[in-house]
Amino acid sequence: MSHTTLTLFELNSIVREVLETAFDSAYWVEAELSEAREVRGHCYMELVQKDLFSATPVARASAKCWKSKWSNLRPKFERITGQPFHAGMKVMLLVTANFHEAYGFSWIVQDIDPTYTMGDMARKRLQIIRQLQEQGVFEMQKGLTIPKFAQRIAVISSENAAGYGDFCNQLEANDYGFKFYTKLFPATMQGEQVEPTIIAALNQINLHVDRFDVVVIIRGGGATADMSGFDTLTLAENVANFPLPIITGIGHERDESVLDMVSNIRVKTPTAAAAYLIDNLADVWSLIEDCQNHITTYVKYRMEQERNRLTRCSEHIPMLFSLVKTRQEARLQQLSVQMVTHINNYLSLCRHRLQLISTSIHPAVEHRILKESNHIEQLDIMLKSLDPQILLKRGYSITMYNGKSVRDASKLQKGNEIETLVEHGKIISVVK
Repeated sequence: MSHTTLTLFELNSIVREVLETAFDSAYWVEAELSEAREVRGHCYMELVQKDLFSATPVARASAKCWKSKWSNLRPKFERITGQPFHAGMKVMLLVTANFHEAYGFSWIVQDIDPTYTMGDMARKRLQIIRQLQEQGVFEMQKGLTIPKFAQRIAVISSENAAGYGDFCNQLEANDYGFKFYTKLFPATMQGEQVEPTIIAALNQINLHVDRFDVVVIIRGGGATADMSGFDTLTLAENVANFPLPIITGIGHERDESVLDMVSNIRVKTPTAAAAYLIDNLADVWSLIEDCQNHITTYVKYRMEQERNRLTRCSEHIPMLFSLVKTRQEARLQQLSVQMVTHINNYLSLCRHRLQLISTSIHPAVEHRILKESNHIEQLDIMLKSLDPQILLKRGYSITMYNGKSVRDASKLQKGNEIETLVEHGKIISVVK
């Protein structure tokens, strides 16, 4: 049996004709971008549809948008959505079928509906917000208070961003001459590295949290299209739970990002963030001046009150002094009379006591003199009885050695010269 054979080109040509006949119009299709890359002005996409419950791909297709279309569709899409065309995005595309004998089948993108993507982004954002609210952290930053003297600023920004320079210049050149101290913690502020680098910067700040009053996350000087990195759950959780108040100024003027929503204060630009910090310190300075004025006014008021009181008191002093003087003079007169009376009474008492003493002292003195005279006579008798001359007269003698009486003969040595006193004269002897 013979077979009809076709070349591959012929077969692909038949497929192309069938497809062109069957799919002769354009179709709006919903899909997720698993890949999107631009090559020489053309955009090449890989489309995927995932299972709702398991996220497993249930359909795949390739799509292309030629340069002639893409040059108009891309800026429109980025202008409306605020984001670049990137993988992971839900999109609605107007496509036509295309089959090329050499390159196979693909869908050709004729138009893109940015409102669909915006709706999907909004749904994702709402889902993140709902999760944060369920966790109870969505409003945590709002419970923190910007310190009155917020001058030590931790800045998270791209190191070379113009917005960071504008922020620092605005703080330094403020009209009040306030001093601010800033430290940069570099992070990527656009693209896929936004989330991990900002979280890393927050972790670094948290290691030295006592050195700072507030954290500022600013973005400026670059493209404003890619804001998707600021709408992630993990980044929002880190910001919401951070112990210091966080100010965001990431330059997204049209819509708030989730990062803006969970931060303590959201401003539009880096210079607005600097202005907020300057105004915060200016309010404190104004409050201090108000307190100073209030204290000055109150002190002046009190001084005036006290001056008036002293004036009134001084007016009463002469009268009071006269009254006090009269009272004290009367009191002194009374005390003087009492003192004279007491002195006279005391003198009378002393005089009476002297008279009594004078009356009783003469007999006592005579008695004492007599007693002492008798005692002296007895002592004289005793003294005379002890006189050595009396003993010598009785026939006794006294032996002397070196002017001292000898009481112990054993203490004398051979050759010692001794004197023996008798009633009449003395005898010199030598011990043998």
